[in-house]
Amino acid sequence: MNHFNQDAMNPITEDDIANYLANTPDFFERHAQLLAQVQLTSPHGNRAVSLQERQAEMLREKIKALEHRVMDMVRHGTENVVTADRLQRWTSGLLATRDPRGLPTQIAGELQSLFMVPQTAIKVWDCDSNYLNEPYAQWVSDDVKALATSLTAPYCGLNAGFEAANWLPEAHAAVSIALIPLRPEAAMPAFGMLVLASPDAQRFNAEMGTDFLERIAELASGALSRLRP
Repeated sequence: MNHFNQDAMNPITEDDIANYLANTPDFFERHAQLLAQVQLTSPHGNRAVSLQERQAEMLREKIKALEHRVMDMVRHGTENVVTADRLQRWTSGLLATRDPRGLPTQIAGELQSLFMVPQTAIKVWDCDSNYLNEPYAQWVSDDVKALATSLTAPYCGLNAGFEAANWLPEAHAAVSIALIPLRPEAAMPAFGMLVLASPDAQRFNAEMGTDFLERIAELASGALSRLRP
């Protein structure tokens, strides 16, 4: 009687059944007929299917998910190859330039064309006296210089009325923006800033990685060292 009351108070749960089957692998060997009798609901409608058919459907779904993952990996790999090729072409152009006077304009212009950036701009300060009259070496406020030096990594996000956005040909169309500080070495004050902008709010967003932009900054900074005293 006590045993009956105890079972009533603690009925067998689905977890108990699942644990029993998981720990008794030979159960279905001793009751093989059950496998053929089990009927499950198909995820593709309300029809009943056998356990084997349901397992086959699950396997097909798993294979389809893996195929999508492989396709994504191939697509990303192809995109990376294209990006690397464009970066190499951009870098080669910088190395081939003999007159450094036009380097800032070249850096911004070729980034715009090769990587299909809607708008780009660049400013360089603390230049050698030979370049102080160039447009890229003028009209840079102390606030912008301080902002560039304060950035330890490129800023990507919405254009919150940044003063540097006014360097762009169409500042009103700069919805998302990337501010890329240019400096001779890490932890040193910036001597310039590169601005990339787009009317697409997601083109330069706060969640994107900045590794590629940091590489752009290093290469551009190295090329522009020729303008410094």
